[in-house]
Amino acid sequence: MTTILKANPHKVIQRTADELKKQKFVQPPAWSNFVKTGHSKDRLPENTDWWYVRAASVLRAVAKLGPVGTEKLRTKYGSKKNRGHKPERFYKASGSILRKVLQQLEKSQLIKQTQKETHKGRILTPKGTSLLDKIAVAVAKEEHAALKK
Repeated sequence: MTTILKANPHKVIQRTADELKKQKFVQPPAWSNFVKTGHSKDRLPENTDWWYVRAASVLRAVAKLGPVGTEKLRTKYGSKKNRGHKPERFYKASGSILRKVLQQLEKSQLIKQTQKETHKGRILTPKGTSLLDKIAVAVAKEEHAALKK
């Protein structure tokens, strides 16, 4: 778990997205080419592989935050909306996108539903922990080798 948090998050998420792209369970739905990622966004995502990047980011967020559900993730991925001359206001991210990503990650057995005391949500499975650890260790080794040069 500590390797996941210490390694460069951008590189870990990008590598995890590449790994998820190879799996058959995580696939963008047909409507993903036409949607914004939230109410506060003005345009569609520029990256064509944004679905895999979001899935990898959600996987890392589940690892960090413990039992997590759709609402907590909606708040995490939300942002402020530019409303012209009116003050900016915070809006949550799209719940449908996050729900579908969580369902796909669950189907690929990387996360599972659980309840810890009063907190209900999804946590990493051993398979998900192994995937993230393997990628984080590889990224950390590359960064360490780059520092030695």
